[in-house]
Amino acid sequence: MVIVEGIAAGSPAAKKRIAVGDKLLKINGHDIEDVLDYRFFLPDTKLKLELETAKGRRRVVRLRKDEYEEIGLEFSDYLMDSQHTCRNKCIFCFIDQMPAGMRDTLYVKDDDSRLSFLFGNYITLTNLTEHEISRIIEMHISPVNISVHTTDPELRCRMMNNRFAGDSLRHMRRLADAGIKINAQMVLCPGWNDGEALSRTMQDLKTYYPAIQSVAAVPVGLTKYREGLPELSLFTPSQAADVIDRMTAMGDAMEAETGVRLFYPSDEFYLLADRPLPEAPFYADFVQWENGVGMISLLREQFAAAMAVCDEHPQGSKLVIATGMLAAPEIERLCAVARQRWPELDVTVKAIKNEFFGESITVAGLVTGQDIINQLTGTEMDILLIPSSMLRHEQDLFLDDTTPAEVEQALGVKLVTVGEDGGELLDALLY
Repeated sequence: MVIVEGIAAGSPAAKKRIAVGDKLLKINGHDIEDVLDYRFFLPDTKLKLELETAKGRRRVVRLRKDEYEEIGLEFSDYLMDSQHTCRNKCIFCFIDQMPAGMRDTLYVKDDDSRLSFLFGNYITLTNLTEHEISRIIEMHISPVNISVHTTDPELRCRMMNNRFAGDSLRHMRRLADAGIKINAQMVLCPGWNDGEALSRTMQDLKTYYPAIQSVAAVPVGLTKYREGLPELSLFTPSQAADVIDRMTAMGDAMEAETGVRLFYPSDEFYLLADRPLPEAPFYADFVQWENGVGMISLLREQFAAAMAVCDEHPQGSKLVIATGMLAAPEIERLCAVARQRWPELDVTVKAIKNEFFGESITVAGLVTGQDIINQLTGTEMDILLIPSSMLRHEQDLFLDDTTPAEVEQALGVKLVTVGEDGGELLDALLY
């Protein structure tokens, strides 16, 4: 049961005089609890809606529509229900490593299977109920993105500080047996779930094929705010190289056996180990792109493709690109390629040290507005380019609640955001 908060003008719902405040109880006889129920039953072309008015009167509304036509109901929350939060206390949890005083939404630990379906978020399986598992299978919600970390039940309990974390892995087998596709990720912590533990996890996960589509590993990120948390270390170059070697060997074997590589270290491991990144075909469909798997290789490929068909020229602006320490060398290499074509191109890449979270945090998406202001004040430039990942989804705030307008005002420049796409980067360079 969910409450209608708005009605789109001229919509089927408006024509049937459904009102704000009505409670949606059922669609075609099926209870509506949240967005999954609503979206699953909505495509039917003939709908029987059972509602309860604000005055408590039951009514039935019948309507016809095209298969993918919206009926015009609006709700206060896209989930239509409270968000399911994480029950774990993982040793590597980034939210536990954030300073106090940030906006409330940054401290929410989501572990909601519906967000996995809607936005590709990863879930741990530790708070799934029997009803939720059955519903995923009945609706064939696929793929499901799962934070595995390790398949050793005892180790998973210790890493996630949840005595049910090991047992919850059984849900994976049930989902796989039902034909639900799975993407898995592992946050690797040196001395915990790397080395032989990583090899065991990969051996276990390969048994879920063909239901499992991809397995990514990312290195733990450690901020300077870890007071009272378990002692963890960053990956050394040799440890990062060991992760690459183990995952590449397992991926080679899997590809030879099935035609699917399955196992992928994130780009960070290659950069930490000072190893060359694979070419774009290595990553097939870039299923784990948002986990930083193949992101640089795809950026290179897109940039080269855009260069090949480009007939534009630089507009004469003095450009500065602000990015994280990790990506800066690669962005500089792409700019060097562009300068060979256009010697007049005036662009400087500035690697921003993360003073806010600590210098061990090197990814661009965690750079704050204040760090940009502090480190670029006095820099001569007309336009400042930043990756869109530095801003939240609405593109209106950095992590520290600095706005793009405040950065523009402080530095006296025009700020331009660039998507994670090589073609967009080239367009921005020629701005």
